[in-house]
Amino acid sequence: MDTNALMMPIERDVRVFDELARLLGEPVDGAASVDLVVPRAVVAELEKLAAGAGEEGVAASVGRDLADRCRVVDTDADYADDAVVELAAAADYVVTADRPLRDRLLDRNVPVVGLRGRNTLAITEP
Repeated sequence: MDTNALMMPIERDVRVFDELARLLGEPVDGAASVDLVVPRAVVAELEKLAAGAGEEGVAASVGRDLADRCRVVDTDADYADDAVVELAAAADYVVTADRPLRDRLLDRNVPVVGLRGRNTLAITEP
């Protein structure tokens, strides 16, 4: 999961975990069969954004709390998007609403879960 995926509940009114459960056909929050992973660089970006004001700060703060439901993983990359791409090779899907990141992932044959419509997630295959 990338930064904006974890900020979707506030910024896009998307219930990310519920939508993932719907897409994957099983519970994702705490389920052993679904391993939600967040790079440490994403957590750091959320913490930095959460220090700001306004809706973005609130969304990042909520996103930081949601990251606690995921397994946080160290990577060699310091930049959040690069860290997501680094982990993507071992992932079944990457959750993002970031179009440039989505395109990078699809170019690497990684399926992407992203926003479809107003507040629904869908899988885009490479």
